[in-house]
Amino acid sequence: QSFRDGERIPQQHTAYGSDASVELAWSDVPAGTRSFVLTVEDPDAPEGTFVHYLRYDVPAGVHALRTVDGAPGRAGINDFGT
Repeated sequence: QSFRDGERIPQQHTAYGSDASVELAWSDVPAGTRSFVLTVEDPDAPEGTFVHYLRYDVPAGVHALRTVDGAPGRAGINDFGT
């Protein structure tokens, strides 16, 4: 786990550090799920909701993203334009 709920995001996971992806995990997948879309949004950003991370076409059999595994699926463009 990269950090706990309510904690500040560690610098290594930001554009001010190495911009490494955070580790994410999920469970209780609905029957029939074919793929996942993962979105990390900041609703408290000064200019309104800001999308930090977007990943889609993550296979239904994947239930975690780890920084060392490489990320399955496809990367979307965040609000930084990257």
